[in-house]
Amino acid sequence: MRYNATRWNLVSRSGLLMTYETLAVSLADGVANVALNRPDKSNAMNRQMWDDIRDVFRKLDETPEARVVVLSGAGRNFNAGIDLAMLSQITDTASGRAAHQREELRRVILDLQDVISSLETCRKPVLAAIHGACIGAGVDLTCAADMRYCSADAHFVVKEIELGFVADVGTLQRLPKLIGDAMARELAYTGRPFAGAEAKAIGFANGCYGSRDDMMAGVAAIARSIAAKSPLAIRGTKEMLLYTRDHSVAESLNYMAIWNAALLQSDDLSEAFAAFMAKRNPKFRD
Repeated sequence: MRYNATRWNLVSRSGLLMTYETLAVSLADGVANVALNRPDKSNAMNRQMWDDIRDVFRKLDETPEARVVVLSGAGRNFNAGIDLAMLSQITDTASGRAAHQREELRRVILDLQDVISSLETCRKPVLAAIHGACIGAGVDLTCAADMRYCSADAHFVVKEIELGFVADVGTLQRLPKLIGDAMARELAYTGRPFAGAEAKAIGFANGCYGSRDDMMAGVAAIARSIAAKSPLAIRGTKEMLLYTRDHSVAESLNYMAIWNAALLQSDDLSEAFAAFMAKRNPKFRD
């Protein structure tokens, strides 16, 4: 990995080059680390960061060496939400009453939704490691991760209600399925902050650690455990969990049967059995 003052470059064995102005990216031992990297702005999401997030998750989806992704934030806070200058530009887009201006705003919102959804459409599990502030768009981002872990100093706010508009890029669609409808409504209607311990108690965070260092060490250990599993099985498991979230049990079971009919007989399955019989750790191809 090569680093200078404004850009991080990463080249994988497959020759993939990643260069970003707003993200710090590294890849080692199957674990890709992606850090939001505007610490002087508390990692507020400007237009460049939105574009970089979508690009990095699409590229990591295509990178065999990346088996799991850890998303974190540089500096004092995980994420302060959408950059206010960018928000002002978006609202100016619809300042008139012409239908084409409203239609353009719809396209902007759909594009931002697509950025957040890139964490879900990435076939690799995404673990969010959250410290300090996680506000507005930061909550949208973490809702789209597979799992969330936080430090005790983390605090979350569904901020949009305080700004006079409806959260529109994923929190209202994903949060109720993570913590239940009633609690999601309370947080969305009031905009009250909730800290790391409460995030764990209501099921938003998988774990709450005493410090940021402890959190990063704990998440790294979980990521390594996932990276050691069959990549094909992990990707299939993520696919099934996402499909099941939005479909009936009957539909999901049928899709599961089709999936395993196509992919159950794999080199990974043979390797897992061979390793079990030989009492050794399996070694799966990327």
